[in-house]
Amino acid sequence: MKIVVELPDDIAQTDDPGRAALEALVIAGYRSGELTPLQTRQLLGLTRMELDGFLKAHGVQEHAYDVADLEADMETLRHLDSTNRR
Repeated sequence: MKIVVELPDDIAQTDDPGRAALEALVIAGYRSGELTPLQTRQLLGLTRMELDGFLKAHGVQEHAYDVADLEADMETLRHLDSTNRR
């Protein structure tokens, strides 16, 4: 899907107004819980570590990687490990 946004000339004069608009949209979606960390990373083209740095740089600490995320990742790893052993 492609979204087109018209920006006022003064905002469009920034280095990369499209990227700035995307980042603002993604930050809002992440803060609200509408975007998962995976979706956020995909939209921004970042790795997990890069996403952590990006969020810190923008003062976003909501929905930080927590114990539940770790447990889900561990379960995924166990599942992948058992699948690979077959």
